[in-house]
Amino acid sequence: MSKEKKQLNTEQGKAVLHTDGPMLVVAGAGTGKTTILVERLRYLVEQKLARGDEVLLLTFTEKGAGEMEDRALDILPYGYFDLWISTFHGFCERILREHALDIGLSPDFKILNSTEQWILIKKNLALFHLDYYKPLGNPNKFIYELVKHFSRLKDEYIFPSQYSRFCAQLKNNEKDTSSASDQEDNQEIDRYLELAGAYTTYNKLLLEKGVLDFGDLITYTLKLFETRPAILKFYREKFKYVMIDEFQDTNWSQYALIKLLALPRNNLLVVGDDDQSIYKFRGASLSNILQFKDDYPDAKENVLTMNYRSGQEILDLAYKFIQNNNPNRLEEKIHINKRLLSGRDVKSEVGHFSFSSVVEEEEWVIGQIKNIKKMSQMPIGPILRFWSEPIPPPMNTYQN
Repeated sequence: MSKEKKQLNTEQGKAVLHTDGPMLVVAGAGTGKTTILVERLRYLVEQKLARGDEVLLLTFTEKGAGEMEDRALDILPYGYFDLWISTFHGFCERILREHALDIGLSPDFKILNSTEQWILIKKNLALFHLDYYKPLGNPNKFIYELVKHFSRLKDEYIFPSQYSRFCAQLKNNEKDTSSASDQEDNQEIDRYLELAGAYTTYNKLLLEKGVLDFGDLITYTLKLFETRPAILKFYREKFKYVMIDEFQDTNWSQYALIKLLALPRNNLLVVGDDDQSIYKFRGASLSNILQFKDDYPDAKENVLTMNYRSGQEILDLAYKFIQNNNPNRLEEKIHINKRLLSGRDVKSEVGHFSFSSVVEEEEWVIGQIKNIKKMSQMPIGPILRFWSEPIPPPMNTYQN
């Protein structure tokens, strides 16, 4: 190994040494979640429980996946280059490139970004037969909202045929219970029928053009596994262990994919913190963490509370503020203690600055960066004094 093993605290060690069955790791900010994922990968390889390419490690950002892969390559023996560490979309693209023909897709498909999706719909707007969503003044007004709606449907693993059947059933139910006051309800159902038709048209266009959007990467991989059991069996046997970073940001489709792959061993370790969720607008939900507890009632539970990034003053104030989100927090829902404790012996007074404009704020931040850079050229003593003293507020601001 090229690096010495990390010194882990008790809770981190429990996560790294866990080798059998599911585990939920609730990891607050700065508690070393990347460390436990990479160190667990090392442990599994060292103990010959799995080869490097038999562990699937998924996260959300390219930057996060790249950092974990770099750290893994740095600590694993030479020769471990075919690691499965990637984003959800990167993993699904890799699978679909290999097996696209098995579900009727072209393996050289192109992936559209949101701008390209907008352009595709705009160029073919006449095919969508919009009425409710066709404003008189600006026919392109709702295109972006349509793209967001289609993306959310794919996050929930809803195909056009399912959406159309659902809307048709709503229409039939309305006919059976019609009354004089149902005009508004009928209009609302017609709106959904129009959306369902637009969703069908959009997906036909994608297939005709040989392109996919990011949501398709997940849904078509799910479709591949659900309709081609031999392929699913191959990957289930291949991946002896599955680890998920930032689990709080998974949507329904991604979680369905994880559960499908983890069977039958269910050697599934998920790391998440509902207080750090940043993808709620993409369908991510606290419900996935709560559902995990229902899906795997025997899962081990591990809470990381030792923070190695900030002083205790900052952590205490942050904890006080986050209580305002109660009772819609994991801490309240499953009765755990998420208060973070600092592992650093530093003083970290918290300052609050208010600015009259964005320009004034930017100028102040630039000034602080210059001060820090200037201090970095000084001996270590003055630097430590600089960091231990409150930063003076700029003009026209106040400090609490």
